Amino acid sequence: MSTSETTARLSVGDKAPDFTLLDAAGKEVSLADYRGQKAIVYFYPAASTPGCTKQACDFRDSLESLKSLGYQVLGISPDKVSKLEKFATTEELNFPLLSDEDHAVAEAYAAWGEKKNYGRTYEGLIRSTIVVDEQGNVELAQYNVRATGHVAKLRRDLGIDPK
Repeated sequence: MSTSETTARLSVGDKAPDFTLLDAAGKEVSLADYRGQKAIVYFYPAASTPGCTKQACDFRDSLESLKSLGYQVLGISPDKVSKLEKFATTEELNFPLLSDEDHAVAEAYAAWGEKKNYGRTYEGLIRSTIVVDEQGNVELAQYNVRATGHVAKLRRDLGIDPK
């Protein structure tokens, strides 16, 4: 997909695009599996990199608190299932990591597009978080989020106490 074809960013109230992807164990996971619950769907560029590890561990450490408030967490990256399996095991991650190798889901969520880094422009994954409500609609959409402190900011933006 070229940048001229980039999907419009999701907004509050939009229907969240459905998806089915393989998790770190090679099992299919669908957004529809979470209907009736709130789901935090976060997109990250690459497993086992410093920022992505910090963000994943932040979600890991906050998971019980988020679950107690009715939120499930799903992490999506363009990594292969085997890399996700190693990442999940190494970091003791306690939520599904999903493989979006062709970045079709990231594109549907507008989390794939033009990036600039050290003066170079390229297509890649834009660190993004979409909160999906119980009916499958967007409750909150955040793009170009920072890995560090993201969960605390997300909690503030959702109006739930940061932990």
